[in-house]
Amino acid sequence: MRAILSVWDKTGIATLARRLAELGWEIISTGGTQRALEEAGVPAIPVSDVTRFPELLQGRVKTLHPAIHAGILARRDQPEQVAALAEHRISPIDLVVVNLYPFGEVVRSEAPLDEALEHIDIGGPALLRAAAKNFPFVLPLVDPLDYEPVLQRLAQGGPAAVPLSERRRLAAKAFAHVATYDAVIADYLRDPRELPDQLPLALVKARELRYGENPHQQAALYHLARPTAPAGVQRWRQLGGPEMSSNNYLDAVAAWQVVSALPQPAAVIVKHANPCGAAHAPELRHAYELALASDPISAFGGIVALNAPVDAGTASALAERVYDIVIAPAFLPEAVHALARRRNLRIVEAPEPPEPGAWSIRSLDGAALVQQADYEPAERGEWRVVTRRRPTLEEWDSLRFAWQVVRFVTSNAIVLAHGTASVGIGGGQPNRVDAVRLAVGRAGERARGSVLASDAFFPFPDSIQVAAEAGVTAIVQPGGSRRDDEVVQAADQAGIAMVFTGVRHFRH
Repeated sequence: MRAILSVWDKTGIATLARRLAELGWEIISTGGTQRALEEAGVPAIPVSDVTRFPELLQGRVKTLHPAIHAGILARRDQPEQVAALAEHRISPIDLVVVNLYPFGEVVRSEAPLDEALEHIDIGGPALLRAAAKNFPFVLPLVDPLDYEPVLQRLAQGGPAAVPLSERRRLAAKAFAHVATYDAVIADYLRDPRELPDQLPLALVKARELRYGENPHQQAALYHLARPTAPAGVQRWRQLGGPEMSSNNYLDAVAAWQVVSALPQPAAVIVKHANPCGAAHAPELRHAYELALASDPISAFGGIVALNAPVDAGTASALAERVYDIVIAPAFLPEAVHALARRRNLRIVEAPEPPEPGAWSIRSLDGAALVQQADYEPAERGEWRVVTRRRPTLEEWDSLRFAWQVVRFVTSNAIVLAHGTASVGIGGGQPNRVDAVRLAVGRAGERARGSVLASDAFFPFPDSIQVAAEAGVTAIVQPGGSRRDDEVVQAADQAGIAMVFTGVRHFRH
């Protein structure tokens, strides 16, 4: 029985080789792996002795040879293939242990292109693919965690003691290892501004979750393996509270996106992935209190996101109410202590804002929808006043704030704001006038003197009439309706200032 060992990650490789040798296996090895085995006192045959051909191109070509690949690919149940091996004096290879050059780590270190290309493994993937293709007869190993279970099987009865189901699992793992590796390389080489014809996604499981959207659904968190530095939830750190569920992550990401778009210090409260309160103020605690006042009923059991380090005073105010998660870029030690009084509160540290320009990927019944994330600056486009009355300076500040928040509310989306705090939010309605009514109803008397932001145009003037009756004084919206003239006329009749942005922010 023969094994070929060629690994970049040498964790456990000496122990594996030593125990294989004790079981009577002949070990073939390459370059750095062979040196590691020699240092550990484990004999190994150089690949060049098997191929009877020297390594070429400074090691670029060493295992790409029929003496190696025929030994891996030959089907032991096909007499003509076994005879071909004998004719050419090639011995079968029964175990392939390979993991690949650390391409991702190299490019994350901002290595130049030449160095990155040198770390694209060629021989390793070929060995793994060959072994995985022939898994009924050859064992492919890519993960040091699999060494011990396979060794135990081999000690019990040699390769025949490894059942077909386990061989199949190891083959799938090998193909996934190679596919992930290739996806990272493709991500590095392609133009990030383009949507390619083929978009392989390399997903690496970070952790099992308590459950999915409901307790009967399994779920896990996967990270995108990319050639850039880890970002987003990969950098989050949980400082306290129970494990996160699927819904926890969805809500926390939604809250973190909103608060990261606001000036510091700001606070946002999210429930079921929708903001129910948002504000920024000179002090973080005041921003939180203003956000809470927007909709204290919906805030119960929600997620609070803050875009400045959390101090003890803000933490004490947060601990007075029931929330699922508090997420912020940092927490002072005394803040963590205050929040820890709530045993079921998850305390999450997010050291950086969402990655600008990142792709948004959503699953659709057997397909995926990929688009550039909506991280455009809030004042992108040419804002223009379309009514006789122009907004006051105070209204301009409120309009800019409301426009920042409304793009994160599910369409149809309406945000009422007073100063730099929301006072009523309506979204997810089949028609826009109902969304306005919902926002106005939540604001109550606070709607009087507020401004309104709408994520898309008003198809009819009815929403303007509802807003006017509630006391709204200024509106920001994209414009572009066939009835824009009627909508503007309704605003003029009510004395409302209206601004068109020319940019829509649907969120489904």
